Amino acid sequence: MDINSQHGTFSGPGTIRFERLLPGPAERVWDYLTKSEMKAKWLSAGDVEPRIGGKVEFRFRHSDLSEADDPIPEKHKQMQDGTYFEGRVTAWDPPRLLRYTWGEETGEVSEVTYELIPKGEKVLLILTHVRLGDDPAILISVASGWHTHLGILIARLKGDEPRGFWRVHSRMEKEYGELLN
Repeated sequence: MDINSQHGTFSGPGTIRFERLLPGPAERVWDYLTKSEMKAKWLSAGDVEPRIGGKVEFRFRHSDLSEADDPIPEKHKQMQDGTYFEGRVTAWDPPRLLRYTWGEETGEVSEVTYELIPKGEKVLLILTHVRLGDDPAILISVASGWHTHLGILIARLKGDEPRGFWRVHSRMEKEYGELLN
């Protein structure tokens, strides 16, 4: 099976891990992780202050991630006009390692780590999201979200138009729901 279509793995309690083989070089992938105008093309707009302790902004507008998409599902309507939150950089080693907090304002802080490993002209991205808790609905939502966002990142790095976020996310929610049940 193609590494880029594999499901993320629940590698421990409250942890999801993805591996993706991306077009390189690592510096280009790093820019997609850290520069607002590039991050906005696959995840969310928002600056990443380039230092440990720096602020990370997330301005999500899923409708801006592709040209065509399905309507936003009813259970996600609160995100119709976008969402915003902040995190803090906890590891900064360009272009190899980026880690930051996620969801600080909710009181339930999780943490996302990106590891970039050069593999010839490609780059192995290992994304790990930890401290997610044990609520299956949250685990399914987070896994589906990352799976979908990473697919968009791959398309952008290849110069392709990505598939619609909600179209893919809805399918992934069903698949991850089956994996967890």
